[in-house]
Amino acid sequence: MDKIFKDVGDIQSRLLDHRPVVNAEIRYFLREFEEKRGHRESRLLENVNKMVVETNKQMLPESLEGMNQQLSDILTRLEAANHMAARVQQRELEAHQSTKLQANMEHLKDEWTEFLKEQQRLKEKVDEEHAKNVGQLSARYSKIKEDLDKLSDF
Repeated sequence: MDKIFKDVGDIQSRLLDHRPVVNAEIRYFLREFEEKRGHRESRLLENVNKMVVETNKQMLPESLEGMNQQLSDILTRLEAANHMAARVQQRELEAHQSTKLQANMEHLKDEWTEFLKEQQRLKEKVDEEHAKNVGQLSARYSKIKEDLDKLSDF
């Protein structure tokens, strides 16, 4: 049983323990870059660093100045476009309000016409009731007058 555990442990360490393989790869990498290539990469990196520093000193101020000029031009154009858009929006709002005002005026005119028609109808109704009441009163007073005339004849 101990032999089986030992064999299983060996198999597990070979299958799952990658440290020996990784260590060998690391040694190969170091040997490849340090021993065979020497300091060639570091010299190349130093040259690239010098080029970047020179570029930053020479081109960066020019680029920043150009970008600032272009950004100020763009800002001016955007402000002009914004102003024009605000004017167009204001005109559209005024036109909409004018249209709405005209619609309200038409509605008020229609209501006024209906009001006048209703007033005329009510006036005619009152005139009819008045004429009817006058007729009734005239008939009543005529009857009273006749009755008085009859009494005064006696």
